[in-house]
Amino acid sequence: MSAQTPEDRPSLLLVDDDPTFCRVLAEAFEARGYAVRVAHNVADGLKAAEKDPPEFAVVDLKMPGPSGLELVRRLKELDENTRVVMLTGYASVATAVEAIKLGAVHYLAKPADADDILAAFQRDAGDASVPLAQKPLSVNRLEWEHIQKVLTECQGNISETARRLGMHRRTLQRKLAKRPARG
Repeated sequence: MSAQTPEDRPSLLLVDDDPTFCRVLAEAFEARGYAVRVAHNVADGLKAAEKDPPEFAVVDLKMPGPSGLELVRRLKELDENTRVVMLTGYASVATAVEAIKLGAVHYLAKPADADDILAAFQRDAGDASVPLAQKPLSVNRLEWEHIQKVLTECQGNISETARRLGMHRRTLQRKLAKRPARG
């Protein structure tokens, strides 16, 4: 069995203004056999796509300049077969609806990892059997879950986790010293 050449690998465009997140996600997709190109804003993402439209794209919603919604629209104009997943830390029903209307195949709230995104690329229809939560998670529990996910992505590095979360290192240490909030 011969090794895949870059031309044989599926192409993926990753557009997010967080360089650390891009690096980690790009490495994860490259390990899964994708040829990854990275951009940190809509204009650079569009330039990359115009040169060679990707088969797959992961687009952040909120970036400096135009929103990722604009890039979703343009990517679909360039190649209607591009499978786009919109990521956001600013999830709302309105932006989810618009992303899907513009051609995204799925909309994921951050934090999302490569496996979540791969699963989203494969989804062609909704799932009516998804169980409904009896009650939403508390804000404290959501915060705890998010901190734990970022801490794991940073391989336990408290300083890097604090930087990614935009909080002071000592504040993060205090939060980690507490027990997790109940659902």
